[in-house]
Formats: sequence, C-alpha cells, structure tokens
Amino acid sequence: MAGFAAATAVTPVASRPGGPADPAAQVDGAALGQVYAVDLDPAWTIGGKPNGGYLLATVARAAVAAAADADAGHPHPLTASATYVGAPDPGPAEVHVELMRTGRSVSQARARLVQDGRICIEASFTLGSLAEDTEPWWGVNPPAPLPAPGHLLRIPTDEPSSGMTLPIMAEVVLELDPAGLGFAVGAPGGTGEFSGLVQFADGHPADPLALLLVADILPPVTMDLGAMGWMPTLQLTVYVRAVPAPGPLTVRHHARLIEGGLMDEVCEIWDARGRLVAQSTQLASARLPESGPAGGASGSAGARAGQAAGR
Repeated sequence: MAGFAAATAVTPVASRPGGPADPAAQVDGAALGQVYAVDLDPAWTIGGKPNGGYLLATVARAAVAAAADADAGHPHPLTASATYVGAPDPGPAEVHVELMRTGRSVSQARARLVQDGRICIEASFTLGSLAEDTEPWWGVNPPAPLPAPGHLLRIPTDEPSSGMTLPIMAEVVLELDPAGLGFAVGAPGGTGEFSGLVQFADGHPADPLALLLVADILPPVTMDLGAMGWMPTLQLTVYVRAVPAPGPLTVRHHARLIEGGLMDEVCEIWDARGRLVAQSTQLASARLPESGPAGGASGSAGARAGQAAGR
C-alpha cells in the first residue's frame, strides 16, 4: 500500500529550453518548461487504469512544485480543470508544467501529463494559499444527510455487479448510503445520486490536493440508473474552497443531464466540521442501455435518444 502523498510524488527532472534555467525565455517573469517525473501507482487504479482524480492530483502536485520553485508561496490548488485526452497506464510518466503567472494572491499554471511521448491529460490550475480556520461569509449548501456510520456500506476492491477490479478501494475507505446501492442486487433506485463518507485507509488526513482525488472517487451515478460499467471522464473541473478539517469527508455525487451519450456529474464535498470544502463538475462518456433509465424519470428523452441513434 502506497499512501496518497507517495503515490502522487513528483521529482524534478530538467528544464526544457525556455525553462527556469533560461532567463531569456521568461514571459512576464514566469518560467516555462519545468518537467517532473512521476510513477503512476497501480494501487490507485480502477479496472487497470489510474483513477482520473488521482491523475489530476498528481498533475496538480507538479504545478504546486513549480510554483514553490518560483517562490510563489501558493501551496494549494484553488481551481483545477483537466481534459482527459487518453488513459495512461500505471508506471513512469512525466508532468510538463508551464507557470504562466505568479502574483501576490494567486498563480496560474498549465500542465500536461505525458507518457511514452503521448499527451494523456491537459490541465490548468489557479494556485493560492488557503487558511485552515476560515468560516463561510455566506452559504446555503448543508452536508448531504447520511445514515449513521454503522449503516453505511463500504465499497470492496472487487465490485460484483460490474465485474470490475478496484484496487483503489484498498487505499480509501468509501462507505456509501445503501439507499443508492440497489444496483448491486439488480434493483437500481433511479435517483442518479450517490452519497457517503470517504477517508484514507491509512488514516492520513485529507489535504487540498486530496480533494481533487475525492471529487472523482465515487462510482458513476449511471449505476443507480441501471447503466453498469465505468464511464470515461472527458473533462473534470474542481474548485477547492477550504483546507478540510481532520476526519471523514461527506461526499454527494449526482447527475443533472444524461443525453446524446454524455452525462454531467456534480460532486460536493464537506469536511468533518460540515464546511463545503470542494465542488466539481465533470463531463463523461455514457454507455447507456437501450431500455432507458431505471425509475423512468425521462422516458420521452430516452425515446428521442433512441430515435437519434437509429438514424
């Protein structure tokens, strides 16, 4: 078992031409071309491929390292937005970081995850410094209601309903509200929502980088709609709002629209104090059954999708 920090570790390799060692190629004081080596850990995979949130956190760690190398003083990702171009394999890869700007309150960076000369992820980040003791000035988003912890169900490393192997579930403790797990016995609830508690299996507290992982750790909500199997993420954007307090994180994941073979998923994450510490939206490719969603929430939309597919 490799802890989250070790699994997302980055090692500086070199500066490409136009990088920090080349002052002539500086643009508005921002160094370009820092390269970091990473080793994508097979323990953080789903069905043999690294989890998308784990990859985003790894790339973000490289962006934070580049900002630190520039003495920016911005150790936390405030926003992270990634386009998933191709799925890398576990093993060696590189993160190429372009630090576009360093300011007093925030820095901006672009980064690419590259493996065997192939771009796998293109990402952009706004980096800053989050205080641990902040309180909301205004907010209307209380934590998702959950049953008592003893009534939640932990997701295993072998998921019988989909037949997928989930090594990452040995690294995190993901306990879901059983109200959304009817799909496991052939009776999906049809709500398009999952909620539960998440924490690292080794007991290490989550930090702002870990929130990028947690934003993509729940199963695709299409399972609750009767569509089994994993749905590849195309784009994921995360806003990190606060440093989480120690303890389990409450997570709610829900869909708003599934149409034309695409679905959006919204994720909200609260810490043990009940503060909203992260929000995310992702667009994923949806492999849908012809029979329509469980629960029949959108029969007419399903019919239209079927007609379009038959053209």
